[in-house]
Amino acid sequence: MSRPTLATIRIDAMAHNLERARGLAAGSTVWAVVKADAYGHGLANAVKGFDRADGLALVEFEGAQRLRALGWTRPILMLEGAFDQGDVELAARLDLGLVVHCAEQRAWAEAFAGERRLDLFLKFNSGMNRLGFDETGLRAAHASLRAARATRSLALVTHFANADLSGGADDALERFERAGAGLQGARSVCNSAALIAIPAARELGARGGSVRPGIMLYGATPFADRDAASLGLRPAMVLESRLIAVQQLQAGDAVGYGATFVAGRSMRVGVVACGYADGYPRHAASGAPIAVEGVRTRTVGRVAMDMLTVDLDPVACATVGSRVELWGETIPIDEIAGHAGTIGYELMCALAPRVARAVR
Repeated sequence: MSRPTLATIRIDAMAHNLERARGLAAGSTVWAVVKADAYGHGLANAVKGFDRADGLALVEFEGAQRLRALGWTRPILMLEGAFDQGDVELAARLDLGLVVHCAEQRAWAEAFAGERRLDLFLKFNSGMNRLGFDETGLRAAHASLRAARATRSLALVTHFANADLSGGADDALERFERAGAGLQGARSVCNSAALIAIPAARELGARGGSVRPGIMLYGATPFADRDAASLGLRPAMVLESRLIAVQQLQAGDAVGYGATFVAGRSMRVGVVACGYADGYPRHAASGAPIAVEGVRTRTVGRVAMDMLTVDLDPVACATVGSRVELWGETIPIDEIAGHAGTIGYELMCALAPRVARAVR
């Protein structure tokens, strides 16, 4: 039989989370962000789960080609724009919207001489200091791109560095509105955190603009202090496996590499067929939550490549073959991320190819 580690992708949860985003984004076009293979959930599943989105947004041109091959006919937005002149040609052929965030991309768009025109999204650097023009550059690029033969539409976009913090986007939003004052074009500023927590940012989208939710669509939280359930979100990925062994420990017995856990009493532990080669974080500290047969318990010892170990004392019925949930419905992915010093985004994207997938 196959190794029992399995990730189940829930299309109904993806659809539910999208509707939650649409409810917050009344009046706005909703781009569902599907970069990194839909945050590890699969582009084919994203097309099904987000079939009511106005458009899909990602960074990989190969992914955009895949979406068109899967039958997605609505808009697609390339969030990092073109990487060379050839990408502009491809964007025109596949009818992809392009972010323009630098002088080189501006020049490629202006040089495009094909028959089809382009939907362009001019990016302003509002404080992230990664991509985007400053105010002077934004205005110059806006003037030249509006006049360019290749331009079909021109919007203004930015990305917040601190939308998940109280007041963290206030300065960025003020700078964006000042930089774009008097410039024509729809606005797009909201990621998941801004969509949920910043009404002023939502209002920009509601005035003929768009929003770009990402992590919330997969049932995880963009906030450190607010869990996904409290935001009305449902987990779209459930990672599970089975117990493949049970050991009886005595006081003083150690578990796993480095003997980092030592039993303080007689106890049962179970061995789970899941490790860091499956995408479970090796640096998750002993004591991370885990569920066996639906009962919350804890990991003990160091995560290995193919296995990890759990405390079975709270689960008297557990035996070889018992179902184990690593994250999903009983154990929120954000809890595991917190124990590993990371975020739910990384765990979703790090799910290994060897993990079997199922769709529900």
